[in-house]
Amino acid sequence: MENLTEKEKMLAGELYAPEDKELHALHLKAESKFEKYNKIPAKKAKKRDKAIKNLFGKTGKKIIVETPFYCDYGFNIEVGENFFANYGCIILDVNKVKIGKNCFLAPNVGIYSATHPVRAEERYLGVELGLPITIGDNCWIGAGVVICPGVTIGDNVVVGAGSVVCKDVESNVVVAGNPAKVIKRL
Repeated sequence: MENLTEKEKMLAGELYAPEDKELHALHLKAESKFEKYNKIPAKKAKKRDKAIKNLFGKTGKKIIVETPFYCDYGFNIEVGENFFANYGCIILDVNKVKIGKNCFLAPNVGIYSATHPVRAEERYLGVELGLPITIGDNCWIGAGVVICPGVTIGDNVVVGAGSVVCKDVESNVVVAGNPAKVIKRL
């Protein structure tokens, strides 16, 4: 079997060492970018737009991300056209986070692809892993929602405020609660 870099392991959803020099440097680069982004005044919309697009891996033309915003690497984040993230968004993107077009995130949404091993003896080794997250088109994610690693949310979904999404969500539904469950079909 071929030896993978820690970055390759991370993106493959395998256990990896987060203190790896390459990953540490990439995280510091992202941190520098979002720290600068968070300091750009709202009245300098073009400068903000350029800065956030420089941080993310792929974006649509029209996106708005209110400050403060935080992430792990940035390059693993892909957002579609007409994306809006309100204040206090955190995206832990140790694995791919793909968000479709016409999606809106209310304040304080957390999208966490990062996780830790369940087995204590693995956690104590200092390794981590990440699982991809996909959010379909035309979704509205309510205030304070947490989206857990490995979750796929379909198209046209509304996630109620304060929900914890830890399982896949089918298209055309409203989900809410902890854990989030379907409360209405659209």
